[in-house]
Amino acid sequence: MSNFEHLRILSLNCWGLKYVSKDRVTRINAIANLLATASYDIVCLQELFVSQDFETIRAALSNSLPFVKLFHGGAVGQGLAIFSRFAIVASNIQQYSLNGSPLDLVGADWFAGKGAASILIKHPVLGQICIFNTHVRSLLSEYIAMNIITCQFFSEGGDDGPEYQRAHRLVNAWEFAKLVKQAAESGQHVIAVGDLNSAPHTLPMAILLQHAGLVDAWGTLHPSPEPSQRDANAVDALTLYGFTYDSPVNTYSTSVRPGPHGSIPQGKRLDYILFRNPAHPMLPQLIPTEANVALTDLVPGHDFSYSDHFGVEAVFEINYPEPKDLLLSDGPTDGRIQSSTSTTDPNHRESPHISRTHIIEMLDALKTHLNRHSVRAQWELRIFAGCMVSLVCILVGTGWSPRGSLTPLFVFLGAFATWLGTTMFYVGFMYGRWEASLLRNVIDELELYVHGIID
Repeated sequence: MSNFEHLRILSLNCWGLKYVSKDRVTRINAIANLLATASYDIVCLQELFVSQDFETIRAALSNSLPFVKLFHGGAVGQGLAIFSRFAIVASNIQQYSLNGSPLDLVGADWFAGKGAASILIKHPVLGQICIFNTHVRSLLSEYIAMNIITCQFFSEGGDDGPEYQRAHRLVNAWEFAKLVKQAAESGQHVIAVGDLNSAPHTLPMAILLQHAGLVDAWGTLHPSPEPSQRDANAVDALTLYGFTYDSPVNTYSTSVRPGPHGSIPQGKRLDYILFRNPAHPMLPQLIPTEANVALTDLVPGHDFSYSDHFGVEAVFEINYPEPKDLLLSDGPTDGRIQSSTSTTDPNHRESPHISRTHIIEMLDALKTHLNRHSVRAQWELRIFAGCMVSLVCILVGTGWSPRGSLTPLFVFLGAFATWLGTTMFYVGFMYGRWEASLLRNVIDELELYVHGIID
């Protein structure tokens, strides 16, 4: 399958968090062994945080996929890696401007500094192909101001509730779409893959498909199931719905509850392979011929899955333009066709843009989140002020303690008040102002954009 007539791609979230991910070493070794015997041309991995895990997979693929790029970023690393059969001529990493709160120690997206990684490969037939690999913010957070403290509630891959709960994910999708759009409009073939942590019919996916002009390889080949297929078992649901996360088939699934309609097996499609061909119709085109959920079996010799996500794979056929349609030109003689098109060309494709309705929905979500953010920041600063007052009282009280019997307690309370107050100051003032400024920048950008849309 892997020749110059086809392009076979895999995307997999490896779940490679050190000290957190179960059975990590065994699973990574199994993934490396499986990939070494497969025939992929491009492999994009997410959550490959441990350097030794990367080296394990790199060694296993040194012959079949010799060109490799591991992307660094954040305090704990991006966890993104791309393995290629074809030479890598350039690479780039663009960190998303918003990645959750530094108080989110569970998701830790802020510490990872998530972003969009990309490489430019030189294909013998297609020329330059831009490959994007990303892992969009995984946790929705709802900030609730309590009487004395701000709490966060998280739901992995969450898509329920109002959009403002996913403000950072919306910003991630918008920034990712702009990067893809820029690469595609330069005349390159673009393939964008990764763990997007959004269901197919959500607003973040609408941003990517409409604004960036991307096409979902799975969605192209797998139409919506018939109503009679809604009672499919968990295994058949992988083929019908393309679930890659939270499936009962996966041993690391956190939930096996029925879906919202009762008969649909639990699961989420969060991992994607998206693509976009150059606008010029005379250039070779990528046509998806296969799209499957991958790595659904158990690790050989063990009773657990390869990861908490299943992979997704796609095969593209390279479709050449008909000889009779080739344009004759006295231009460059390097065998490539110029990528410019005339606006009078009936085959000319308009630059894609997202609908006004979706932009307005996104604006409303970001503005609501900004207002709630301001309330949260005020509570955090009030906690800071309360800690400072408490610290003064503790220092004064220490002098009135009889024979110093309460000194250890005062020391503990003073240390706690100092830590909590300092944390609330940095989060409420410094991070609070930083997040608000970035949200306002995106809001201003969208407001300018929506005025230029003609539906």
